[in-house]
Amino acid sequence: MGANEDQEMELEALRSIYEGDNSFRELSPVSFQYRIGEDGDPKAFLIEVSWTETYPQTAPVISMNAFFNNTISSAVKQSILAKLQEAVEVNLGTAMTYTLFEYAKDHKEQFMENHHPGNSATPVANIISVETPTTAPSSKKKEKKEQLSKAQKRKLADKTDHKGELPRGWNWVDVVKQLSKTGSKDDE
Repeated sequence: MGANEDQEMELEALRSIYEGDNSFRELSPVSFQYRIGEDGDPKAFLIEVSWTETYPQTAPVISMNAFFNNTISSAVKQSILAKLQEAVEVNLGTAMTYTLFEYAKDHKEQFMENHHPGNSATPVANIISVETPTTAPSSKKKEKKEQLSKAQKRKLADKTDHKGELPRGWNWVDVVKQLSKTGSKDDE
């Protein structure tokens, strides 16, 4: 099986496993984020895993550069990334995104033992509210409603009846007016 086939299978598996999980977010078909810890947990952190073209034969790119992690010291981030890199080396050649997220969940306390959340300048509650993933899939875009001016709304209201419906025949062509503008065959 080629790398692309492996990636497609893993993508399908991740979507089914994490369906409805607010901690998981698919940024693109090859990039994923997972929040380790609950909302409001001062020791929660966010891991981003991005697949390379040759993944899973080569290691994915693991990042903790998300704004959500701004309260975590760079030393703690480096420690977490080093431990995740060890897990990558053990699982090289197999689909490992789920394994990495679960490994991080299982070892969260060990990863964050040197993290002291009280030193942050930005309250954690503000960061969580900004970074909370949406559950709407990225492929669906919200349709933008057409904005009407006051004059357009007034004109539309004048055309409609008390129920907001246009009267029967509102778009019919006035035959007499049309013939007077274009001329008729009888005039010849």
